[in-house]
Amino acid sequence: MSELTSEIKINVSLDENRIPEKLNWSAPDGGVDNSPTKAMLLSVWDHQAQEALRIDLWTKDMPLDEMNVFFHQTLVAMSHTFQRATANDKMAATMRDFCDYFAEKLELKED
Repeated sequence: MSELTSEIKINVSLDENRIPEKLNWSAPDGGVDNSPTKAMLLSVWDHQAQEALRIDLWTKDMPLDEMNVFFHQTLVAMSHTFQRATANDKMAATMRDFCDYFAEKLELKED
């Protein structure tokens, strides 16, 4: 029996102080090949330790206004993922309310 696998790669180019200068990622199954990005957030669940482990990276030239939009969009996506994963509609709605508040306080444009 063969096991199907899929690979996602993240390449980080660092400056002399080990600060990310460039980020590129590849996900061949998704049609992404060495695509540049300015920021990434990765969370994985450690079942044995019962805790989330994270890698948060951004390049030193990531603009603040783009970081604000990136976080807002990530929070909105997390609220949708939470709803699909848990079927907890009430808490997902509360999370989306926070996302609206976040966008309002940062004066983000509505799409």
